[in-house]
Amino acid sequence: MRASLLIAAKDLRQRLRDRSVLVFTLVLPLGLGLVFSLVLGDLADGNDVFRYAVADADGGQVAAVFTHQVLPAASEGGAITVRTASSTQEALRLVDDGDVTAAFILPPAFTARVMAGQEAVIEVVGDVDAPLGTGVARSLAESFTARLTSVRVSVAAALRAGSTRDPARLAAEAASVPDPLRQVEIPASRRELDATTYYAAGMSVFFLFFTVQFGVTSLLDERRAGTLARLLASPIRPLSVLLGKLITSLVVGTVGTAVLVAATSVLMGARWGHPVGVGILVLTGVLAATGVVAVVASLARTSEQAGGWQAVVAISLGALGGAFFPVAQVGGPLAVISLVSPHRWFLRGLADLAGGDVRAVLPSAGALTAFALVGFGTAYLLGRREVRL
Repeated sequence: MRASLLIAAKDLRQRLRDRSVLVFTLVLPLGLGLVFSLVLGDLADGNDVFRYAVADADGGQVAAVFTHQVLPAASEGGAITVRTASSTQEALRLVDDGDVTAAFILPPAFTARVMAGQEAVIEVVGDVDAPLGTGVARSLAESFTARLTSVRVSVAAALRAGSTRDPARLAAEAASVPDPLRQVEIPASRRELDATTYYAAGMSVFFLFFTVQFGVTSLLDERRAGTLARLLASPIRPLSVLLGKLITSLVVGTVGTAVLVAATSVLMGARWGHPVGVGILVLTGVLAATGVVAVVASLARTSEQAGGWQAVVAISLGALGGAFFPVAQVGGPLAVISLVSPHRWFLRGLADLAGGDVRAVLPSAGALTAFALVGFGTAYLLGRREVRL
């Protein structure tokens, strides 16, 4: 074990003087994580506040229900804000100027037409560049008009059945009856990552597969330089040589990822979760990445060849595992196939940690450990000829 530690210490000193390690370990993942978060963060989070204007040209009782009850109730959650426009022209101008996402226009005689059983329309004018906000506004208007239709049908049915009561009173009673089906929000922990954390974690695990290769592929550099033959001719056991290279990869990968977790938390506001759970995922993720890289290195003849093959493997597994976009949300066969990628299990573990306690990461950590064991075992069998194990 002492020989392995000495070999690892020598390699680590060399890697500290190698600027490419710093680039792949910190600069690229931090920079790309920040870029992805800024470009795609708003699309992924859906945290925009939709700004609406309402122009009530009717002023009647039914219109007041929409402007003073429905819209204020919808804005209580903070997802929308509503302002009053003095006229239809002002509401349209606000939309054209981009000051609001959409405008609700209640035309004159709206209340009278509803009371008379005639067609009544709430106009929704939206910003062409804000289709999502316009769709939400349209849904609010359609929900209200659907409610009016149900009340009107109820009153008509009561009158047809022979009721002699005042239609206005019947309408009020029908409107007070709660909907048989309601959508309610049940507080629960979210089992998903916000956009900033997702892309910070995605870039971290993506470049982890480049970072750990500096230790494993150094064995090929040793062979090309002739130092591997001298090491094997010394009293050092061949297994100690391999173990020293693996320790180098594990140390570089673990330290680099830990620094990324801290840096993205401070600079980007990423929320990784409980430190213990994150630590378990980082350690098992580094083991899995090292195992995969060890297999690639055992198949290559030179460090340049290993680097090229490793880039292909890292990019393929990263794209399949969701390092660049949430593959799990696509669903279907792709979501199932993505489970063969360690990246998917790492990100899945973080998402489970966001919605639970530390124990929630254990399934993902177990899968990452399985990747590591399979990788190390395969690399051992493929590489034993090189070091005469």
